[in-house]
Amino acid sequence: MKKVMIVGCGHYMSTGTACPGDWKCFKAANLGEGKFPEKTEITSFVRCDCPGRTVVPNVMTAIKLSGVTPDEIKLSSCMAMAKPVCPTLNMQELAGILKTKTGIEVTMGTHEY
Repeated sequence: MKKVMIVGCGHYMSTGTACPGDWKCFKAANLGEGKFPEKTEITSFVRCDCPGRTVVPNVMTAIKLSGVTPDEIKLSSCMAMAKPVCPTLNMQELAGILKTKTGIEVTMGTHEY
């Protein structure tokens, strides 16, 4: 089973703006729906809080402390496809930084509901 870390938008989750929290991501992963082509094991869920300065170190810490290296990192739908877009982080740049720092493929989106 593929192992995936999800990075979600803390602002969207805490305000309930279009995302009531991480349950949609977990549902899609468990059912193999949305951006998950198969049932997937979520190894960790890292919250990005504004202005996003800690997200890369938090991803690195989650990998280190969990002892599990994911096969893929997904920027959640509330990050990758948010409207309006994040005012402080460019998601393509963030994906590139995470890939460079971790060596793990980073993809955009988790679900479509």
